[in-house]
Amino acid sequence: MSRRRAAAVAGGVVTVLVVALLAWWLGRDEAPPAAAPEPVPTLTPTPSPTPTEEPGPCEGQARVGFVPTRLTVPGVVRKAAVIGVPRDAQGVVGVLPHADNQNFAWDLGGVEPGSPEGHVLLNTHTWPDGSAMGNRLLDGLQVGDALRLEGDDGAFACYRVGERVEVPVEEGYPGWAAKDGPPQVVIVVCSGKRLGPGDWTHRTLWFAEPVDPPEPVGSAAEEPNPTPTS
Repeated sequence: MSRRRAAAVAGGVVTVLVVALLAWWLGRDEAPPAAAPEPVPTLTPTPSPTPTEEPGPCEGQARVGFVPTRLTVPGVVRKAAVIGVPRDAQGVVGVLPHADNQNFAWDLGGVEPGSPEGHVLLNTHTWPDGSAMGNRLLDGLQVGDALRLEGDDGAFACYRVGERVEVPVEEGYPGWAAKDGPPQVVIVVCSGKRLGPGDWTHRTLWFAEPVDPPEPVGSAAEEPNPTPTS
């Protein structure tokens, strides 16, 4: 091949390449745009339902006095009968008949549970064989424990033991039967050593304050010593 012909062929090849490159370059701008990604649907979180609070066991308790008919002490007794007993001629707080050793006497006509002041007085028997309600309280009712008094009309009041004390009979416990001052339930049972029928050396008293008391009150008054017998 002559040098002139070879140069012509080479020039033709270069021309073809240039045209092809130019066509590619121009066609690149005319290519359809890439498809946009489809939007991802946004999920709106569903709020969790607010749990409904269960009413507490003391919600709705009485704010005024009512006649008690039942007493519950968790872990000790459930719905024991509470029976109103009048005081004797000397003003001594009454007790149940000796044979009724599983229920409670309430100071009939005295301070009622739910009252804004004064001491609700309860007592029960202790037996030497350990079978009476007083024995169960001595074994099982401690500071911090709860109790609940109920009436026949659906009224109820909750209390929690703040003090437990044992005192010799001859010393008593001043103010135990106060009719004014901070509201409390006071339970009294015979304890210590039994000297004879209904004759024990000591009395054990539990003082229980209201759960969520209705209102503040004044100071307690002095009363005679606790004298219930078993």
